[in-house]
Amino acid sequence: MRRLALALPLLAAFAAPALAETCPRAGALGTARVMEVAIPEGGLFVGTKSYRDTLPLAPMEVVLTFDDGPAGRTTDRVLAALEAECVKATFFVVGRMAAARPEQLRRIDAAGHTVGHHSMTHVIMNTVPHERGRTDIEQGWETVDRILVGRAAAWPATPFFRFPGFAPTRALASWLADGRVGVFGADFWGSDWTKITSDALLAQVLHRLEERKGGIMLLHDIHAHTADMVPRLLAEMKARGYRVVHIVPAKTRAAGLD
Repeated sequence: MRRLALALPLLAAFAAPALAETCPRAGALGTARVMEVAIPEGGLFVGTKSYRDTLPLAPMEVVLTFDDGPAGRTTDRVLAALEAECVKATFFVVGRMAAARPEQLRRIDAAGHTVGHHSMTHVIMNTVPHERGRTDIEQGWETVDRILVGRAAAWPATPFFRFPGFAPTRALASWLADGRVGVFGADFWGSDWTKITSDALLAQVLHRLEERKGGIMLLHDIHAHTADMVPRLLAEMKARGYRVVHIVPAKTRAAGLD
């Protein structure tokens, strides 16, 4: 697996921070800043649960990410919680879920969240032949792009991808790097795929957040216990002094449509 070394030349992959929109709701957590992420030659692989490096975040900064949707009611509840706190997140969506709920995908996008990619069927890539895995990845972003931008191209409009199950192959990672599609892991996760109450999940996520003091957080908008937890999580993050960073593709690339 090739890895990203965040040496000085590669820091050019991250634009200077921009201020987020002002939140009209007093006391809300808000989004502290926007980070534009370009994909350098050689690829971008971030998230210390899988890779050596992560995004250049300051202490107490958090990138919120949600996987596997859009999922109907639970996703709507997550979106409502984010809206109430003026928080922007990144949703790594599954193509077949997007195809089943195109209007919900459009609402995620219209709300200003970043829509990344998580394959078409959530197949675990290191368990299938290379061509099947590559086709599943391509079909996922093609489905999303047809819904959001009206057409599909060789590379996705938003060049952000997360491997299902955090299970890459060397060949697929190299192919994504060649196409300048960034690969995102996570710095910590809530393990919300387990059977757990929302109270226990909140305690677990906060414990891991306090251990790391920030980073890329992974949750899933397909679970009811996660949707139950998110409003309280955001309130706790505000109370404890955490700041949300919203990641977006750098404007310097024509969103993979060139």
